[in-house]
Amino acid sequence: MNAAEVQQDGGHETGPEDLLGALAQLARDLQRVVGTRDTLQKTVAAAIAMIPGAEDGSISVVNAREQIESWAASGDLPRTVDEVQGEVGQGPCLDAAFEAEVVEVPDMAAEERWPGFARRASEAGVGSMLCLRLYVSGDDLGALNLYNRVPHAFTEESKYTGMPFAAHAAVALAQVQQRQHLLTAIDSRDVIGQAKGILMERHKLSSEQAFHLLTTASQHRNVKLRTIAEELVFSGQLKGPHGTA
Repeated sequence: MNAAEVQQDGGHETGPEDLLGALAQLARDLQRVVGTRDTLQKTVAAAIAMIPGAEDGSISVVNAREQIESWAASGDLPRTVDEVQGEVGQGPCLDAAFEAEVVEVPDMAAEERWPGFARRASEAGVGSMLCLRLYVSGDDLGALNLYNRVPHAFTEESKYTGMPFAAHAAVALAQVQQRQHLLTAIDSRDVIGQAKGILMERHKLSSEQAFHLLTTASQHRNVKLRTIAEELVFSGQLKGPHGTA
C-alpha cells in the first residue's frame, strides 16, 4: 500500500491501521529518494493524498522569523501564498511555527486574524487552509501548509491525520537539511582545496602556508573563506591585505 491508496472513494477516510501503514510506507519511500527536491516533493504529494481536504500543499521554511521560502510546492497557489506571507509578515504558516502546532483557517474570506494576508490569499483562490508545524530551531522554522479552494474543507479527521504525518515529514525535512549541510561542507572543502593548490603551485608554498594566505585574506576582507577560495578558483586572483596574489 502506498500513501495515495489511503484515499477511499468519496474522500480521504483513514483508520488507525491505514494511517500507520501509510506512514510506514512513506518512511520507506523517502529512504529510497536521493534528491533533496524529490524528497520534499514526495512528502507534499503524500500529504495531499493522505490528509482529508487537502488539494494543494507546500513545505515552507522561515528564516529569522521573516523570510519565507517554499522548499516544495504542489503548484502556483502555495508558492503565491508563501510569497504573500513573507511580504506582509503574517499568516497561518508563521503562527503554526511560532504560536501553535496546528493552525486552521476555516474560511479565508472571513478570516480576521491576519487581515492583510487573508484578503490577498482569498483573492488568490484559497478557501481554507491547514498549517502544521514541522520544527522550530531558534528563529528558524518549518511548516507543512495544506490548501483547499472551498471554505471549511478541513475537519477534525484532517488534524488527526495531519499531526502524525507532520511528525514524519519533520524527520524527512531534517534528513534533507543534514544532507544539504553535508554537501555544502564537501563543496567548501573541495573549492578550498583547489584554491590551496593554485597558491601552492603559483608561489611554491606548503599546504599550511597556502591555507594561511587564504584565511588572512578572508579575515582582512571580512568575507567567508569559501567565497575567497571560489574567487581565486574562478578568477585566478586572490585579493588580500597585500594586493592581488
